[in-house]
Amino acid sequence: MSLSPDRAMPSLQLPLPNVVVISGSSSGFGLLCTQKLVASGTKVIGTDLDRGHGSVASSGLYTHVQGDVADEALWTTVARELSSADGSLGLLTCAAILSVGSVVDLDLAEWRRVFSANVDGTLLAYRYLVPEIVMRGGGPIVSVASVDALHAEQQLVSYCASKAAVYQLARTTALDFGRQGVRVNVLSPGPMRVGLFNRHLETVNDPTLLATREARQPNGRILDPGEVAEAALFLLSGGSSGMSGSELLVDGGLTAGYEFRPAH
Repeated sequence: MSLSPDRAMPSLQLPLPNVVVISGSSSGFGLLCTQKLVASGTKVIGTDLDRGHGSVASSGLYTHVQGDVADEALWTTVARELSSADGSLGLLTCAAILSVGSVVDLDLAEWRRVFSANVDGTLLAYRYLVPEIVMRGGGPIVSVASVDALHAEQQLVSYCASKAAVYQLARTTALDFGRQGVRVNVLSPGPMRVGLFNRHLETVNDPTLLATREARQPNGRILDPGEVAEAALFLLSGGSSGMSGSELLVDGGLTAGYEFRPAH
């Protein structure tokens, strides 16, 4: 039995915070989440080293704060912007960088650069936003980690270690501030065709890498970033009100088993 063309599909609407602060809002996954939130009517304060993306920069719902997420000055500016933004508040930390190398050949300065962006940037976002969320009666925090937080990947030692640190930053903060209404959850994507994954493909000189990674996926494909963004919005929404200190794994089944699918 098929639905008639004029019959609307059932849908579910979930409440979102009035205001969401997003780190890494100008490109990749952070930009996609920013676009979806603005389209939903949510006011977004975005942070990034780059300028605000043209697709949202002109929106009256978007405010951009340019700077380094590991610099406290950026977060003091975000806090000032929040003083004129009323209503419930959420935080989504997406800003991250990736470097290729093992413990033997990765330069120490590069290791520190990755941890500065991925870990220090998340820590400072929490430090400045958690008190504001508490003051507004509680709200959601979502930190983007990775399947690499718990499942190691060759030549990505700094990225894997930094995402593991983000994972535990989120879970510990969920325990510390749960009774004050702060919900903190981790979103752990698998490979998706955006941002860091695309840069990894470009960095590694292996023309078979994409096909190999696709063959590993139980669903036979690399995730569309829009699928993962929907999961991020769910964690920000009231639909996840019973979740805190949890990990939402969105990897197309990649980590469901211990064997990768053969490449065929």
